[in-house]
Amino acid sequence: MNSTLILIAIIALAALIHASFQLSVSVLTLMSGHAIGARASHARLLRITSGFILGAFATTMLVVAFLAYASLALLPHVDSRFIWALIAGLMIGLGVAVWLFYYRRSAGTTLWIPRGMARFLGERAKKTTHASEGFSLGSTSVFAELIFTIAPAAATAYALARLPLPLQLSGIIGYTIIATAPLLAVYLLVGGGHKLSRIQKWRENNKRFLQFAAGSALVILGFFVYVYEVVGMFPAGGF
Repeated sequence: MNSTLILIAIIALAALIHASFQLSVSVLTLMSGHAIGARASHARLLRITSGFILGAFATTMLVVAFLAYASLALLPHVDSRFIWALIAGLMIGLGVAVWLFYYRRSAGTTLWIPRGMARFLGERAKKTTHASEGFSLGSTSVFAELIFTIAPAAATAYALARLPLPLQLSGIIGYTIIATAPLLAVYLLVGGGHKLSRIQKWRENNKRFLQFAAGSALVILGFFVYVYEVVGMFPAGGF
């Protein structure tokens, strides 16, 4: 099995896992809901949501690029099997935690994040009226979500560090596009005139499935990384 293809597959699956997490989507819908409630014009609504998405996109790209650079700069002489074992353990542990604790035991889609951070994001979402504020809020939501996304981001970063430079750049961009795709979907729905209440209703109806899918995907990717990169069951030359 080609090792480059395996690394690309790890990056792609990690990006899909990242996309399945809901904090940034929750903040975006909350911000949009407050803007609509304040009778903001449709043009202003689209500007602040565009700013939010750009902030989330830029920050996600920077986080992954920084982790990849750190891998190249700090870990060149560390046994890769040891690093992959740590990443695999982190993904499996986080996957189990997502199964158990992702949503709070209450109605709605309230996530299990520190209450101080939740209050801060909620207050900023209410007060956001300009694209620059939306950009800042999108960036902040990415950092707040690192409690969930650090595992797929770390797996992606270490995989990127083992790819040729052109593929590293493509991998960072591809990961970021996939990871932020749900935000773009919300933007298109809001821009197309769909009611936020219907979007939120869909999220509430499917939150347990999304929780199970995200946790399961983390566990599966963790086991795959452990088997392929640590145990070395599938040599690079093939089966």
